Amino acid sequence: MPTPTASSKPLRVGIAGLGRLGLRHAENLAFRLRHCQLVAACSPVEAERSTAREHLGVGLVFDSLEAMLQGADLDAVVLVTPTSLHADQAIAVLEAGKHVFIEKPLALNVEDCERVEAVKARHPGLTAMVGFVRRFDPSYANAFDSIQANAVGKPFLVRSQTADQYSPDGFFVRFAGTSGGIFMDCSVHDIDLARWMLGSPKAVRAFATGTIACHPDLAQHKDVDNGLAIVEFEGGARAVLYASRTFAHGHETQTEVIGTQGQLQVGAGAARDRVVYSDTHGVRHLAVKDFFERFEAAFQLEMQAFVDSCLGLRTCPLTLQDATAATRIGLAITRSLHSGQPEAV
Repeated sequence: MPTPTASSKPLRVGIAGLGRLGLRHAENLAFRLRHCQLVAACSPVEAERSTAREHLGVGLVFDSLEAMLQGADLDAVVLVTPTSLHADQAIAVLEAGKHVFIEKPLALNVEDCERVEAVKARHPGLTAMVGFVRRFDPSYANAFDSIQANAVGKPFLVRSQTADQYSPDGFFVRFAGTSGGIFMDCSVHDIDLARWMLGSPKAVRAFATGTIACHPDLAQHKDVDNGLAIVEFEGGARAVLYASRTFAHGHETQTEVIGTQGQLQVGAGAARDRVVYSDTHGVRHLAVKDFFERFEAAFQLEMQAFVDSCLGLRTCPLTLQDATAATRIGLAITRSLHSGQPEAV
């Protein structure tokens, strides 16, 4: 990989949204990444704007994306805003001549995804990348490389889950009406992993079911806190996906890939480290608490990949078409959850 010369200018980045995940991205951009500077931030929330000034040291702070695009000299924008805003905001950034990073999912309908694709096609020199962070986790990357090296033969089945620790306050219920539901909010990562591990086959049909185990208020949004889906792909490959909001022990992201000559697993047991305890309570290990802890390194590697792609130091590692495919599959799964019938993708 080429390295910027001493005279190279760092990428000037602005971030939109400084909530839970936005703040993590902003801290990486401000304090940990090479070849970039976090020079601007925007949020409609005053507390988040104060965080940008006082914690991140950002000099240019705005209350809207439009104001930031007009008032700051930027090369790239990172969007960590509500999903319903992603498509229009991504298009505005691209039309302004800036590179754009969009948190997953790209949009909650295929039409909006395709609108972003069309605008990106008119700006081939710009990077547009969607945040499928697990592709950048060292363990998942190692598994992918092993599959490419024929370690398990031809992969034909992926079993993958995203299971969050139980939250008594059920904060996510407030967003269930706009998040697209558990499969679009959580399983979209597993959908992308399955496509990636299987070689990006075309999905043809999906079936889903689910239950509300702990959060009855989800019923008003036609959502569940535990869901199970099966996705069928052309050529015979299959994916089995599980999403949960109710795990007692912590956050457990786990993926198994089965091939004609073997299988591999990533994340089994949700271990925080390699320490195993034996005492009067039995034999156990500590579990990671949430996805921030599990994918701390991956978030940093993901954003570094975006910065390097914007600077021409590497090819963008995934495409908007990957994001559109994940949305298309997630929507079919959600339709099946509501209809109780298999749905075409």
